[in-house]
Amino acid sequence: MTDIRTILRTASHALGDRFEAELLLAYALGVNRAWFFAHAEDALPAADEITFNELVARRARGEPVAYITGHRDFWSLPLEVTPATLIPRPETELLVELALARLPEGGRLLDLGTGSGAIALAIAKERPDATVHAVDASEAALKVAQRNARALGLKVAFFHGDWFAPVAGETYDVVVSNPPYIEDTDAHLGQGDLSFEPMSALASGKDGLDDLRKIIDGAPAHLADAGWLLFEHGWNQGEALRALLNPPRWFEVATIRDLEERERVTGARGSQEG
Repeated sequence: MTDIRTILRTASHALGDRFEAELLLAYALGVNRAWFFAHAEDALPAADEITFNELVARRARGEPVAYITGHRDFWSLPLEVTPATLIPRPETELLVELALARLPEGGRLLDLGTGSGAIALAIAKERPDATVHAVDASEAALKVAQRNARALGLKVAFFHGDWFAPVAGETYDVVVSNPPYIEDTDAHLGQGDLSFEPMSALASGKDGLDDLRKIIDGAPAHLADAGWLLFEHGWNQGEALRALLNPPRWFEVATIRDLEERERVTGARGSQEG
């Protein structure tokens, strides 16, 4: 039997990433990563080593760690993820921060294209006073989001359907979305984690903006007067999206940059007079 330090060293070299190797071994053994510090010299049973090597082989073939383990943390929340859902990214936490800053006490928020429920659940955690609704066109994704809500004990109402269709007649103080925004022909869609994620959650037309146009067009009817629409997008799409948010329907239009100084989220307030 080989000791854990050697096994991790070999896997880290194969993957080019020590952190991922530790995540996979922790998952295989049912421990946390801190456990390795006290057990580095321990010999790993042969059956566990075989299991771990199989996980490493899956990752080496490109399968995302989040899909292998079925787990990804977002906003300090442990979330179940499956190939039916987009893998939550740290940069999307900016959208949560902006929504929380604009959501009034006792307010109502709608998350469009909720996927694993990451955004809606993060907001529900921080604002138990708020009413949070979430929509997704994928029944499989909604089941994952509902399981996450139950596991976390958070109250979110989930609706199945296309964008605003399931919440006809409802209005909100804030509408948020991390919709598909990659160009259909973008070469990155066939690379890395993106090649495993659901295409319906990634790509949206020739310029990547088809779904964002639907959201912008449909949002005014579902916003309380002067309510906020906030959505994530690609680093090079801010200018085109700001051009779609025209007065008098929209005002206070702005694009916010992420920690890497890339344009990440665009938002605006809607006017019922538009």
